[in-house]
Amino acid sequence: MAKNTPKKNSPGARAEEREAAAAKRASRQDRKERAAAALAAREKARKRKERLGIAAVVVAVLLVIGGITLWQMNESDKRADAEPPANAVDDYALAIGDPEAPHTLEIYEDFLCPACGGFESLSNETLAQAAEDGKVYVKYLPFELLGQYGDYSKEAANAFAVVLDAYGPEVAKKFHDELFADQPSESGDKPGADWLVEKAVEAGAEESKVRPGIEDMKFEYWVENATTNALEDNDVDGTPTIRLDGKDVEGADYNQVLANIMSAIG
Repeated sequence: MAKNTPKKNSPGARAEEREAAAAKRASRQDRKERAAAALAAREKARKRKERLGIAAVVVAVLLVIGGITLWQMNESDKRADAEPPANAVDDYALAIGDPEAPHTLEIYEDFLCPACGGFESLSNETLAQAAEDGKVYVKYLPFELLGQYGDYSKEAANAFAVVLDAYGPEVAKKFHDELFADQPSESGDKPGADWLVEKAVEAGAEESKVRPGIEDMKFEYWVENATTNALEDNDVDGTPTIRLDGKDVEGADYNQVLANIMSAIG
């Protein structure tokens, strides 16, 4: 028997067309909804990935900041706990003469400073004699001012502290004088630990007693504290800074400075 088919434009045919059109629309709407849902899911995943990336950066920054803070705290603790060398006067000075002398001369210096070397060469014997005569109490206060030229300033000051700690002011003063007598240039290569040990031995120290402290920078944090003491606590703004009884000694040149010192102390 032949299957009955609605005739074109008949009510049945039009109903089928409407149903087919509705099915197509429903299918298109379903595809749109699925596409929209997939797009929303991808956008949500992208935003989540961004948030995770930002969070990771924030955590990394916090870890770096925390690490720096802990390092700074550790460095601060080491400086706070740094013991001055034995035989240091007022923690930072090598002193010669009688502390009861009528005048006190303070010389802030850096072992690399050419002007310090010049004043040392000019004044060393004169001031030593004045101290021996009881006219003045001389305090030498080395610190690190010229770190921009390398590690020598700090290393020399540390070596000075090692010698002062182990042998006292007499040998330390000889070592001090040796460092200035054979002072390296600000430019070019600087001598290292072996040279500093050699100079300490020439001043009267035993190598075995000073080499470990010189090589290991035993008084590194003391040098940092000495630098703070000079620059911040005592308003030193250059080297050499020369103060007699708390006042800067002026002069057209260092010959005049020395003459003014000797005139003041009689």
